[in-house]
Amino acid sequence: MADKHDIEIAGVRLSSPDKVLFPEQGITKRELAEYYVAVADAMLPHIRNRPITLVRCPAGRQKKCFYQRHAGSGVPEQLGQVDIPGFEEPYLYLRDLPGLIAIVQMGVLELHPWGACKDRPDRPDRMIFDLDPGEGLAFADVARAALDLRDRLAALGMQSFAKTTGGKGIHVVVPLERRHDWPAVKQFAKRFSDELAAAEPDRFLTRISKAERHGKIFIDYLRNDPTSTAVAPYSSRARAGAPVSMPLDWAQVNARLDPADFTIRTVPELIRARGADPWAAISAVKQRLPESTAKEQGAKPRKRKPSRAVVGQPI
Repeated sequence: MADKHDIEIAGVRLSSPDKVLFPEQGITKRELAEYYVAVADAMLPHIRNRPITLVRCPAGRQKKCFYQRHAGSGVPEQLGQVDIPGFEEPYLYLRDLPGLIAIVQMGVLELHPWGACKDRPDRPDRMIFDLDPGEGLAFADVARAALDLRDRLAALGMQSFAKTTGGKGIHVVVPLERRHDWPAVKQFAKRFSDELAAAEPDRFLTRISKAERHGKIFIDYLRNDPTSTAVAPYSSRARAGAPVSMPLDWAQVNARLDPADFTIRTVPELIRARGADPWAAISAVKQRLPESTAKEQGAKPRKRKPSRAVVGQPI
Protein backbone atom coordinates (compact mmCIF):
# COMPACT_ATOMS: atom_id res chain seq x y z
CA MET A 1 0.00 0.00 0.00
CA ALA A 2 1.34 3.39 -1.00
CA ASP A 3 2.17 5.88 1.73
CA LYS A 4 0.72 9.38 1.46
CA HIS A 5 4.28 10.73 1.22
CA ASP A 6 5.16 8.54 -1.77
CA ILE A 7 5.67 10.30 -5.10
CA GLU A 8 5.78 9.17 -8.71
CA ILE A 9 8.59 9.97 -11.15
CA ALA A 10 8.59 8.69 -14.75
CA GLY A 11 5.68 6.47 -13.80
CA VAL A 12 7.60 4.77 -10.97
CA ARG A 13 6.57 4.98 -7.33
CA LEU A 14 9.27 6.44 -5.10
CA SER A 15 8.78 5.75 -1.40
CA SER A 16 10.38 7.91 1.31
CA PRO A 17 11.45 10.54 -1.24
CA ASP A 18 12.92 12.76 1.49
CA LYS A 19 15.30 10.09 2.76
CA VAL A 20 18.81 11.57 2.76
CA LEU A 21 21.29 9.53 0.71
CA PHE A 22 24.27 11.92 0.74
CA PRO A 23 24.29 13.49 4.23
CA GLU A 24 27.07 16.02 3.55
CA GLN A 25 24.96 17.74 0.88
CA GLY A 26 21.54 16.70 2.16
CA ILE A 27 20.82 15.06 -1.20
CA THR A 28 17.64 13.02 -0.99
CA LYS A 29 16.19 10.08 -2.86
CA ARG A 30 13.94 12.50 -4.75
CA GLU A 31 16.90 14.63 -5.83
CA LEU A 32 18.83 11.60 -7.07
CA ALA A 33 15.82 10.46 -9.10
CA GLU A 34 15.45 13.96 -10.56
CA TYR A 35 19.14 13.92 -11.44
CA TYR A 36 18.65 10.76 -13.50
CA VAL A 37 15.64 12.30 -15.24
CA ALA A 38 17.88 15.22 -16.22
CA VAL A 39 20.76 13.08 -17.56
CA ALA A 40 18.83 10.11 -18.96
CA ASP A 41 19.11 11.10 -22.63
CA ALA A 42 22.90 11.33 -22.35
CA MET A 43 23.31 8.32 -20.06
CA LEU A 44 21.02 5.63 -21.45
CA PRO A 45 22.95 4.99 -24.70
CA HIS A 46 25.89 3.81 -22.55
CA ILE A 47 23.98 1.54 -20.16
CA ARG A 48 20.89 0.34 -22.03
CA ASN A 49 20.69 -3.44 -22.59
CA ARG A 50 23.96 -4.19 -20.79
CA PRO A 51 24.20 -6.58 -17.84
CA ILE A 52 24.83 -4.46 -14.77
CA THR A 53 26.19 -4.66 -11.26
CA LEU A 54 24.48 -2.38 -8.76
CA VAL A 55 25.94 -0.81 -5.62
CA ARG A 56 23.02 -0.57 -3.22
CA CYS A 57 23.10 1.72 -0.18
CA PRO A 58 19.49 1.65 1.07
CA ALA A 59 20.23 3.80 4.13
CA GLY A 60 22.54 6.24 2.36
CA ARG A 61 26.18 6.32 1.36
CA GLN A 62 27.57 6.36 4.92
CA LYS A 63 25.71 3.21 5.92
CA LYS A 64 26.11 -0.35 4.74
CA CYS A 65 26.44 -0.74 0.97
CA PHE A 66 26.57 -3.98 -1.01
CA TYR A 67 26.91 -5.24 -4.58
CA GLN A 68 24.04 -6.87 -6.43
CA ARG A 69 24.72 -8.57 -9.74
CA HIS A 70 21.85 -10.98 -10.11
CA ALA A 71 18.10 -10.61 -10.16
CA GLY A 72 17.10 -12.24 -6.88
CA SER A 73 13.60 -11.71 -5.47
CA GLY A 74 11.58 -8.54 -5.48
CA VAL A 75 13.12 -7.10 -8.64
CA PRO A 76 11.14 -4.11 -9.96
CA GLU A 77 9.19 -4.79 -13.14
CA GLN A 78 10.97 -1.88 -14.83
CA LEU A 79 14.24 -3.87 -14.90
CA GLY A 80 14.98 -6.63 -17.39
CA GLN A 81 16.60 -9.99 -16.66
CA VAL A 82 18.89 -11.93 -18.96
CA ASP A 83 20.39 -15.41 -18.72
CA ILE A 84 24.12 -15.46 -19.50
CA PRO A 85 26.10 -18.66 -20.17
CA GLY A 86 28.34 -19.48 -17.23
CA PHE A 87 26.13 -17.89 -14.57
CA GLU A 88 23.49 -19.79 -12.63
CA GLU A 89 21.32 -16.73 -12.00
CA PRO A 90 20.14 -14.10 -14.49
CA TYR A 91 21.69 -10.65 -14.63
CA LEU A 92 19.73 -7.42 -14.43
CA TYR A 93 19.73 -4.80 -17.17
CA LEU A 94 18.09 -1.43 -17.82
CA ARG A 95 16.07 -0.40 -20.83
CA ASP A 96 14.83 3.11 -20.16
CA LEU A 97 14.24 5.98 -17.73
CA PRO A 98 11.69 4.08 -15.59
CA GLY A 99 14.44 1.50 -15.01
CA LEU A 100 16.77 4.23 -13.76
CA ILE A 101 14.12 5.49 -11.34
CA ALA A 102 13.43 1.93 -10.20
CA ILE A 103 17.06 1.47 -9.16
CA VAL A 104 16.89 4.71 -7.17
CA GLN A 105 13.88 3.20 -5.38
CA MET A 106 16.15 0.20 -4.61
CA GLY A 107 18.71 2.49 -2.99
CA VAL A 108 21.27 2.12 -5.77
CA LEU A 109 24.02 4.77 -5.71
CA GLU A 110 26.29 3.30 -8.40
CA LEU A 111 25.76 1.49 -11.71
CA HIS A 112 28.51 -0.68 -13.19
CA PRO A 113 27.57 -1.98 -16.67
CA TRP A 114 29.41 -4.67 -18.58
CA GLY A 115 31.56 -3.68 -21.54
CA ALA A 116 29.27 -5.87 -23.65
CA CYS A 117 25.57 -5.99 -24.50
CA LYS A 118 23.16 -8.67 -23.37
CA ASP A 119 22.66 -10.13 -26.86
CA ARG A 120 26.39 -10.98 -27.20
CA PRO A 121 27.81 -10.98 -23.70
CA ASP A 122 30.95 -12.84 -24.80
CA ARG A 123 31.93 -10.07 -27.26
CA PRO A 124 32.90 -6.78 -25.57
CA ASP A 125 32.40 -3.55 -27.44
CA ARG A 126 34.39 -1.36 -25.04
CA MET A 127 37.89 -1.71 -23.63
CA ILE A 128 38.74 0.29 -20.50
CA PHE A 129 41.98 1.53 -18.98
CA ASP A 130 41.46 2.79 -15.43
CA LEU A 131 44.17 5.27 -14.38
CA ASP A 132 44.47 5.29 -10.60
CA PRO A 133 47.02 7.68 -9.05
CA GLY A 134 49.13 6.77 -6.04
CA GLU A 135 49.85 9.08 -3.13
CA GLY A 136 51.86 12.17 -3.95
CA LEU A 137 50.31 12.83 -7.36
CA ALA A 138 48.01 15.66 -8.43
CA PHE A 139 45.05 15.18 -10.74
CA ALA A 140 47.05 17.06 -13.38
CA ASP A 141 49.37 14.04 -13.47
CA VAL A 142 46.41 11.77 -14.17
CA ALA A 143 45.21 14.07 -16.96
CA ARG A 144 48.66 14.01 -18.57
CA ALA A 145 48.75 10.22 -18.30
CA ALA A 146 45.35 9.95 -19.99
CA LEU A 147 46.58 12.09 -22.88
CA ASP A 148 49.65 9.88 -23.21
CA LEU A 149 47.44 6.78 -23.40
CA ARG A 150 45.24 8.46 -25.99
CA ASP A 151 48.27 9.27 -28.15
CA ARG A 152 49.75 5.77 -27.85
CA LEU A 153 46.42 4.24 -28.80
CA ALA A 154 46.09 6.66 -31.71
CA ALA A 155 49.51 5.53 -32.94
CA LEU A 156 47.99 2.04 -33.20
CA GLY A 157 45.04 3.45 -35.15
CA MET A 158 42.62 3.34 -32.21
CA GLN A 159 40.31 6.17 -31.18
CA SER A 160 39.56 6.58 -27.46
CA PHE A 161 37.31 8.57 -25.15
CA ALA A 162 37.80 9.88 -21.61
CA LYS A 163 35.69 10.28 -18.48
CA THR A 164 36.29 11.00 -14.83
CA THR A 165 35.70 8.05 -12.52
CA GLY A 166 33.93 10.04 -9.83
CA GLY A 167 37.06 9.53 -7.76
CA LYS A 168 40.75 10.31 -8.23
CA GLY A 169 41.16 8.71 -11.63
CA ILE A 170 40.29 8.82 -15.31
CA HIS A 171 38.91 6.07 -17.53
CA VAL A 172 40.23 5.88 -21.08
CA VAL A 173 37.59 3.99 -23.06
CA VAL A 174 38.19 2.36 -26.44
CA PRO A 175 35.12 1.34 -28.48
CA LEU A 176 35.47 -1.93 -30.39
CA GLU A 177 33.63 -3.94 -32.98
CA ARG A 178 32.18 -7.05 -31.43
CA ARG A 179 34.70 -9.41 -33.03
CA HIS A 180 37.06 -10.17 -30.14
CA ASP A 181 36.31 -12.27 -27.09
CA TRP A 182 37.04 -11.18 -23.52
CA PRO A 183 40.42 -12.97 -23.22
CA ALA A 184 41.70 -11.30 -26.39
CA VAL A 185 40.65 -7.83 -25.24
CA LYS A 186 42.06 -8.35 -21.75
CA GLN A 187 45.35 -9.70 -23.09
CA PHE A 188 45.74 -6.73 -25.44
CA ALA A 189 45.00 -4.32 -22.58
CA LYS A 190 47.58 -6.08 -20.41
CA ARG A 191 50.27 -6.02 -23.08
CA PHE A 192 49.61 -2.38 -23.91
CA SER A 193 49.72 -1.42 -20.21
CA ASP A 194 52.84 -3.49 -19.49
CA GLU A 195 54.68 -1.88 -22.41
CA LEU A 196 53.81 1.60 -21.18
CA ALA A 197 54.92 0.73 -17.64
CA ALA A 198 58.18 -0.71 -18.96
CA ALA A 199 58.81 2.39 -21.09
CA GLU A 200 58.16 4.81 -18.20
CA PRO A 201 58.61 2.91 -14.93
CA ASP A 202 58.90 6.13 -12.93
CA ARG A 203 55.36 7.10 -13.92
CA PHE A 204 53.38 3.92 -14.43
CA LEU A 205 52.93 0.43 -13.03
CA THR A 206 50.56 -2.45 -13.62
CA ARG A 207 51.17 -4.38 -10.41
CA ILE A 208 48.24 -4.12 -8.05
CA SER A 209 50.30 -3.74 -4.84
CA LYS A 210 49.45 -0.41 -3.20
CA ALA A 211 52.85 -0.36 -1.48
CA GLU A 212 54.49 0.27 -4.86
CA ARG A 213 52.13 2.98 -6.07
CA HIS A 214 53.49 6.08 -4.31
CA GLY A 215 54.17 8.72 -6.95
CA LYS A 216 53.00 6.47 -9.78
CA ILE A 217 49.84 5.80 -11.74
CA PHE A 218 48.41 2.31 -11.65
CA ILE A 219 47.06 1.25 -15.05
CA ASP A 220 44.20 -1.08 -14.21
CA TYR A 221 43.58 -3.19 -17.30
CA LEU A 222 41.66 -5.80 -15.26
CA ARG A 223 38.40 -3.94 -15.93
CA ASN A 224 38.26 -5.85 -19.21
CA ASP A 225 36.46 -8.85 -17.80
CA PRO A 226 32.73 -9.58 -17.44
CA THR A 227 32.78 -9.44 -13.64
CA SER A 228 35.31 -6.61 -13.19
CA THR A 229 33.13 -3.77 -14.37
CA ALA A 230 33.70 -0.01 -14.34
CA VAL A 231 31.28 2.67 -13.21
CA ALA A 232 28.84 3.92 -15.84
CA PRO A 233 29.06 7.32 -17.51
CA TYR A 234 26.93 9.81 -15.52
CA SER A 235 26.48 7.38 -12.63
CA SER A 236 26.61 8.82 -9.15
CA ARG A 237 29.24 7.43 -6.76
CA ALA A 238 28.66 6.41 -3.15
CA ARG A 239 31.26 8.92 -1.96
CA ALA A 240 31.48 12.19 -0.13
CA GLY A 241 30.55 15.13 -2.33
CA ALA A 242 28.00 13.17 -4.43
CA PRO A 243 30.44 12.93 -7.38
CA VAL A 244 29.52 11.72 -10.86
CA SER A 245 31.53 9.86 -13.49
CA MET A 246 31.59 12.48 -16.25
CA PRO A 247 32.34 11.96 -19.96
CA LEU A 248 34.80 14.53 -21.26
CA ASP A 249 35.95 16.12 -24.44
CA TRP A 250 39.69 15.53 -24.79
CA ALA A 251 40.16 19.31 -24.76
CA GLN A 252 38.92 19.28 -21.15
CA VAL A 253 41.64 16.84 -20.10
CA ASN A 254 44.31 19.26 -18.92
CA ALA A 255 46.01 20.53 -15.79
CA ARG A 256 42.93 22.63 -14.86
CA LEU A 257 40.54 19.69 -14.80
CA ASP A 258 39.01 19.09 -11.37
CA PRO A 259 36.81 15.98 -10.97
CA ALA A 260 35.13 17.57 -7.95
CA ASP A 261 33.35 19.90 -10.38
CA PHE A 262 31.12 17.02 -11.51
CA THR A 263 28.41 16.22 -8.99
CA ILE A 264 24.73 15.31 -8.88
CA ARG A 265 23.92 19.01 -8.47
CA THR A 266 26.24 20.44 -11.14
CA VAL A 267 26.16 17.93 -14.01
CA PRO A 268 22.63 18.57 -15.35
CA GLU A 269 23.43 22.24 -15.94
CA LEU A 270 26.86 21.38 -17.37
CA ILE A 271 25.15 19.07 -19.88
CA ARG A 272 22.70 21.81 -20.89
CA ALA A 273 25.49 24.34 -21.29
CA ARG A 274 28.08 22.25 -23.14
CA GLY A 275 26.38 21.89 -26.50
CA ALA A 276 27.76 18.81 -28.24
CA ASP A 277 27.97 15.54 -26.32
CA PRO A 278 31.67 14.51 -26.28
CA TRP A 279 30.66 10.84 -26.41
CA ALA A 280 27.95 11.16 -29.04
CA ALA A 281 29.99 9.27 -31.64
CA ILE A 282 31.37 6.48 -29.44
CA SER A 283 28.94 3.83 -30.69
CA ALA A 284 29.60 4.78 -34.31
CA VAL A 285 33.35 4.16 -34.06
CA LYS A 286 34.16 0.90 -35.84
CA GLN A 287 37.56 -0.46 -34.93
CA ARG A 288 39.25 -3.70 -33.98
CA LEU A 289 42.35 -4.60 -32.07
CA PRO A 290 45.47 -4.18 -34.23
CA GLU A 291 45.49 -7.05 -36.71
CA SER A 292 48.82 -8.59 -35.70
CA THR A 293 47.86 -8.51 -32.03
CA ALA A 294 44.42 -9.93 -32.71
CA LYS A 295 45.92 -12.88 -34.60
CA GLU A 296 48.39 -13.58 -31.81
CA GLN A 297 45.63 -13.47 -29.19
CA GLY A 298 43.10 -15.59 -31.02
CA ALA A 299 40.55 -12.99 -32.11
CA LYS A 300 37.70 -14.39 -34.14
CA PRO A 301 38.29 -14.73 -37.89
CA ARG A 302 35.34 -13.73 -39.98
CA LYS A 303 34.01 -17.27 -40.61
CA ARG A 304 34.76 -18.92 -37.29
CA LYS A 305 31.96 -19.83 -34.89
CA PRO A 306 31.62 -17.58 -31.84
CA SER A 307 33.49 -18.87 -28.82
CA ARG A 308 31.88 -19.77 -25.50
CA ALA A 309 31.49 -16.94 -22.99
CA VAL A 310 34.34 -16.68 -20.52
CA VAL A 311 33.50 -15.53 -17.02
CA GLY A 312 35.50 -14.46 -14.01
CA GLN A 313 35.01 -14.80 -10.28
CA PRO A 314 32.61 -12.70 -8.20
CA ILE A 315 33.89 -9.49 -6.67
